[in-house]
Amino acid sequence: QVQLVESGGGSVQPGGSLTLSCTVSRGKYTVESMGWYRQNPGNQRELVATISVDGIFSTADGVKGRFTISREYAKNTVYLRMNSLKPEDTATYYCNAVLRWGKNDREYWGQGTQVNVSS
Repeated sequence: QVQLVESGGGSVQPGGSLTLSCTVSRGKYTVESMGWYRQNPGNQRELVATISVDGIFSTADGVKGRFTISREYAKNTVYLRMNSLKPEDTATYYCNAVLRWGKNDREYWGQGTQVNVSS
C-alpha cells in the first residue's frame, strides 16, 4: 500500500525557518506531481505549493518569496523550505502526491505534520 510519510514540523518563532519532507513508499508507479497543502481550525485546506515530474512548480500567493518547493524523484521525496515564517503560517501541513499506475493517476495524502509559529 502507498504511504506518504511527512517530517520536519515543529514550533518556531516568527522569522524562523523549517524544512518539511515527504517520502512516498515504493511501488509500481511513477510520480506525476507532489505538493503541500495546509489547514488550520476553522479554515479550508489550501494549496501551498506543488511540483510536477518535469519540474514545473506553483506556489500560493501568500508564501511566494518565502517558501520553496523541491523534489528528489529518485527518492520519491518532496521538500518544502519555509523561511521568514509568520504566525499565520501556523497550520497542519499535508503532503499530496499524484501517482501514475499504468495509464491511471491516483491521488494520495499524508497524515499531516504540525507547524506552529509564535513568539
